[in-house]
Parts: sequence; C-alpha cells; structure tokens
Amino acid sequence: MARASASWERLVEAVLTRATREPHGRTPSGIADSVPDSLQGSTDINSILQAADEIQSEDPNVARILCEQAYTMAPNLDPKSEGRGVLQFKTGLMSVIKQKLAKKDGGQFDRNRDIERLWEFYCNYKRRHRVDDIQREEARLRESGTLIDDTGELDLRLLEMKGVFATLRALAVVMEALSKDADPNGVGRHIMEDLKRIEKSRDTISGDLIPYNIVPLDGPSLTNAIGHFPEIKGAISAIRYTDHFPQLPADYDVNGQRTLDIFDLLEYVFGFQRDNIRNQREHVVLTLANAQSRLGIPNGSDPKLDERAIRDVFLKVLDNYIRWCKYLRIRVVWNSLEATNRERKLFFVSLYFCIWGEAANVRFLPECICYIFHHMARELDAVLDQGEATHARSCTSEQGSVSFLDQIILPIYETMKEETLKNNNGKAAHSKWRNYDDFNEYFWSPSCFDLSWPMNKESPFLWKPRKGKRTGKSSFVEHRTFLHLY
Repeated sequence: MARASASWERLVEAVLTRATREPHGRTPSGIADSVPDSLQGSTDINSILQAADEIQSEDPNVARILCEQAYTMAPNLDPKSEGRGVLQFKTGLMSVIKQKLAKKDGGQFDRNRDIERLWEFYCNYKRRHRVDDIQREEARLRESGTLIDDTGELDLRLLEMKGVFATLRALAVVMEALSKDADPNGVGRHIMEDLKRIEKSRDTISGDLIPYNIVPLDGPSLTNAIGHFPEIKGAISAIRYTDHFPQLPADYDVNGQRTLDIFDLLEYVFGFQRDNIRNQREHVVLTLANAQSRLGIPNGSDPKLDERAIRDVFLKVLDNYIRWCKYLRIRVVWNSLEATNRERKLFFVSLYFCIWGEAANVRFLPECICYIFHHMARELDAVLDQGEATHARSCTSEQGSVSFLDQIILPIYETMKEETLKNNNGKAAHSKWRNYDDFNEYFWSPSCFDLSWPMNKESPFLWKPRKGKRTGKSSFVEHRTFLHLY
C-alpha cells in the first residue's frame, strides 16, 4: 500500500510538472502555476508557491514553510476537493512537502521556530536585494520628474524588481498568517511593525511595478510617457476628489501613490470590487482624454478638459438610458443638462461604467442596466448632497457588508442561471423557459418599477423555475412546429 501511495504521488507530481513546462524546455522547480481555478479566486496560493520555487535553492527550509502554508489554505476554499484538478493539486503539493521534509540526517523540523526562520530570511532577503535603496532611488527620480528615455537596462531592472517585490509580498502574507500564534512581545511584534511598513512602502513602489492596462494611475511610471500627455493629465485632474464632495472616513485606504478621486466614493458607497474600480478608472480617463484630443490639446502646466469634451462623453455613454427614460415617459435622474455641473456628469458616467463592469451576464440586458443605473444614480445624487459619505441601502446586506455584486447582480444572475438550465441544451421549446430577451423585455414597460428599489426578492421577476411549472414570458412567445426548417 505504501508503494502504491508513493507511486501515485510521483505520478501526480510528474503530471503537474509537465503541465507547467514552459517554452524552450525550461521547467519550473515545483507545482507553481498549477493551482486550479477554484483555489485562485481570493487567495495568494499561486504567488506563495511561486515564491517557494524562487527561493528553493537559497533556503529549502523556508520554501517548505511556504508550501505548507499554501497547503493549509487550500482546504478552506474547497474542503471536499470538488473542483477540477483540486485533488490532484493537493496530492502533488503534499508530495512536494514530503520531499522537502526528507532531510539527509533524518532529523525533524521544529515548526515552533518556523516564524523566526521566516522573519530572519525575510530581513536577509531585503538586505541582499537592496530593497530600501531601490525605493529611495525611485522616490528621488519621481521628485525630479525625470522620464527615462533609455529603457533597455531599466526594463531588465524592473523585471528583476517585480520578482523581488512579488516574493516579499508572498513572504509577508505567510508571516501575517503565522504571526497570529507568535509571541506578541518577541518576533511577532517585529513582524507586525514591518507589515505596517510594507503597507506604507507600497506607496513608494514605482507605477511600473503596479499592474495596469495602458495608463499607470496607481503610481507614476518612469518609463511610460502616456501619463505625461496633457489630455491624460487633464482627465486625471477632472476626476480628482475636491473639498465639496462628501467626506470619506478617515481610515479609508487609498492604494498606490494616487490621490482620492470620484471612484473612491463609488467604491465606498456601493461596494464595487476594487479591481473593477481600477479598470473603470482607467477606462474613464482614456475616454475623456480621447474626447479632448478630438477638440484640441489643452495647454498650460495644469491642463483642464473642455466642458464640451465632458458633455460629449456624458451624452454618448448615457444615450441608451436617456432613450429608455423617454420610451417609458419618466424623468431622467438629473433635472436638466445645463443645470448639471461637470462633476455630477463625471459621477454619473463613472457609475454607469462601474455597473456595467461588474454586471457579469446581466450586462447583456441593456434595459436592466438602465433600471439599475436609474435607482443607483438617485442614491448617488442623495449622497452627493450630504456632508459625509454613507453606504447605499440597496447594496448593504443585513449583516452590514456592502457589495453591489452580491446584493444587486447575484439575485438576477441566479434566476437567469436557473432558467438557462431548463433549456435542455438549446432543445427545449422557447415557451418553456425565459431567455435573455425575456428578462430584458421586462424593463420595456413602466410595470418594471414593481420590482421596486432595493429590489424585492419576492418579485415575480426573480422567481426561479420549479419542476412542472414555469414563469410566464414577458411578451411574444415563439411556438415552433414541424413547418419550421430550423
């Protein structure tokens, strides 16, 4: 039995290693990048294993600590190993840990000293890679406003720095988990103090090391010139937070080196996901910059966007919402276009993009998006008239957590999913289940406001199909007969 188990572990590890074989024949040293999708959603398992591979040759003992921590995180996400490849991943990871535990002298590791070993390696790693010196040098370049033209050597250095900072972040995650059981007066205190410094040091990391799509907004880039374009500067200035906006809590955390902007308020009020906020912030900046570039490049050291550029973006983005309101003969959220200042226009545009970006399959229901925007824009309008920012009631759960995805999108998505499961892989009659058009056509008449706001979870619109029964179609029902060729 022992031989069979050992053979199985070797087989799993070989398969995982072969699956992660990189181009040109280079093979990773472990099972990093083999983490199943179901285990990658909200954890750092993959980055921890990559760090373990990186430092395996330097300190196998620390690599073993990282692998064991990754292994303890996996069961919390998928206790029954139901996800695809989860069982194989856990088995392969356990075999790697066993190999690391197999010492030549047959001795045992003292796990009570793991946190001390990890802290010692962490300090030596920072000194060896001159992390503090690198951050001071970048701060000096940023203060001088220098844009480096010769990026060849710098690109190589940035690539190396990305790996160093990724390893440091992985080590910090593991130290934070292990420090809960450490002596608060001993190494645990040093770890907590350094973790606080790490949070602050993220503000000094170059924008080249922070992921972005086109425009580095979380930190100034030393190599990307797009952030120095006047229209980009004008767009960034247009969404910047001002004193007459509602005050955010003092402990609100701002990522990177940027200042507060209107997206921070949207994130706090409605509970949008941080990655969605980052994507839509860049989306709005580029959209505004493109509109301004068609009208002319702004001049001056502090360029400003033309009012016409903001108006054009506002009317283009919210065109479907405006036409939807006219069709249902209801008033739009704003009183009049002339009476709406540029800040409110940018708030409404940004809110629409954030809703669309986090709507999942619901974004295929354009009039449903209009309905959601109509009510959320009203909530936003009320918040903007207050002195302090508050959470939107529609996005707040009974437990007090704020999440647009959970409170608004998930109920609609789950209903759509249940209806889709009834279509018998596309073979069921159209009259037997509701498709995207049926859900969307619900919002083509004023009766859609019976759904109310916050949404009534008992509304017929959100009824899930039951066996032997169906929810009525919204309007036209297509019945197919043998006369249909397709």
